[in-house]
Amino acid sequence: MQMTLSSRFQRICSLSLFITLLTTSFAYSQGGGGGGGGGGGNNNPPIAGVEIDPQGVLRVMQTNPQVTEMQLKAARQSLSPDIARASKMRKVSLNRLEKAVAQQVASKKMPTPDMVAMAGLTRLEYVFFYPESGDIVLAGPAEGFGKDSVGRIIGVDSRRPCLLLDDVIVALRAFGPQSKKSNSIWVSIDPTQEGLQRMQQTRKQIGSLRSVDEVPMVVNRLQQALGLNEVKISGVPAGTHFAQVLTEADYRMKLIGIGLEPVPVPMQNYISRLTSTMASSNALVRWYFVPDYEALSVSEDRNAMQLVGNGVKLIGEDERVDASGQRKASGKANPASKGFTGEFTKKFSQIAAAHPVYGQLRNLVDLSIAAAYIQDQDMYQKSGWDLGVFANEDQLAVEVYTAPKQVDTAINAVMKGSKLITPIGGGVQIQARQALSKENMKEDADGGLSKVQTAAAVKNLSDSQWWWD
Repeated sequence: MQMTLSSRFQRICSLSLFITLLTTSFAYSQGGGGGGGGGGGNNNPPIAGVEIDPQGVLRVMQTNPQVTEMQLKAARQSLSPDIARASKMRKVSLNRLEKAVAQQVASKKMPTPDMVAMAGLTRLEYVFFYPESGDIVLAGPAEGFGKDSVGRIIGVDSRRPCLLLDDVIVALRAFGPQSKKSNSIWVSIDPTQEGLQRMQQTRKQIGSLRSVDEVPMVVNRLQQALGLNEVKISGVPAGTHFAQVLTEADYRMKLIGIGLEPVPVPMQNYISRLTSTMASSNALVRWYFVPDYEALSVSEDRNAMQLVGNGVKLIGEDERVDASGQRKASGKANPASKGFTGEFTKKFSQIAAAHPVYGQLRNLVDLSIAAAYIQDQDMYQKSGWDLGVFANEDQLAVEVYTAPKQVDTAINAVMKGSKLITPIGGGVQIQARQALSKENMKEDADGGLSKVQTAAAVKNLSDSQWWWD
């Protein structure tokens, strides 16, 4: 991997090297520059998504805005007026949707585009249960939808990613009628112990640099020493779109942090915040996404739940690695890491608007919490619904993607200070039931949520209708 140093770092007199190392999910073929506040500075087209080859190696894909515009224009013209109409509150009955999908399956047909895109829902805001009809309903804003240049389904006006039927099914299976209530979902992308041991040995061998010309050599040696990294996924099948989004969001967040992908909004990346005194030479920095667990409002009868806020936090901590490659969490984060994760969290909505993968991540977090709430409130039993075809992989397959297994190492290098400091690893951790603890659920004291539920009630629907405004 060839790296370029920004001119302002080249002017620094010190010949000691600051290395930022990303051991995570995708091969990255082109360096992004130094590490100033913009975090990039390259002239490459912006990253838009990922692809996975048959061997499970993930690689970035670049966007084509002209193709996206052309495809969304065609989508506007092809959608029926009712589903293309923007709605502040569109309701989808999961039971009715499953029945409609089952009819498609029985006829040996695929789910229709409006089923795949969940009637254009771009955000999950509410879960409602109606005891009279047994309907379990998801509700939120919606609009017409189409595909961008890498195949992501997004709103034609807002460009926000739509909730997807595949992801809904994965979440419901994870927190289904027969699933363990303790289920947690996580993705972790980490080096092997052997790789870390080789890296430590290589760092000692390199010592101080005599010239900036040696930087590419150092980067190459460290990359070779670490070798391939492992992607571990738990709580959902690795071969699902759900797992792929979690992995992509984690990877690209760390690319932003270490300056290999431009920062999408005005903020500083991690390496631009660092000074040589902020971490020791054997420190590893981990960043990972978790839900904003204090983000639920519930009605007195628990038949209505509202998700509020960003939904996602980015947190970090330092680890230390010894000569044998063993890692141990320190339970703290250096100021640069804390500043980066804090600002990323604060500006998450803006970042999600710029890069749809983070909107997809938020949708998955929301779906996981919603599914856990449905399970926790025993809505399956109350509605007499066992998920039907949604529960059966043989009838309705969602494990259709190549699972990520081993991945390359991406490294960036700048001249700063006198220490080799290595931020690596991380992932996504969704312990959805933590959001359902008593201290995290806010009571609907004024009854406003119940009024919203009543206004959204299932009324005068035909037998085949599964969504309404």
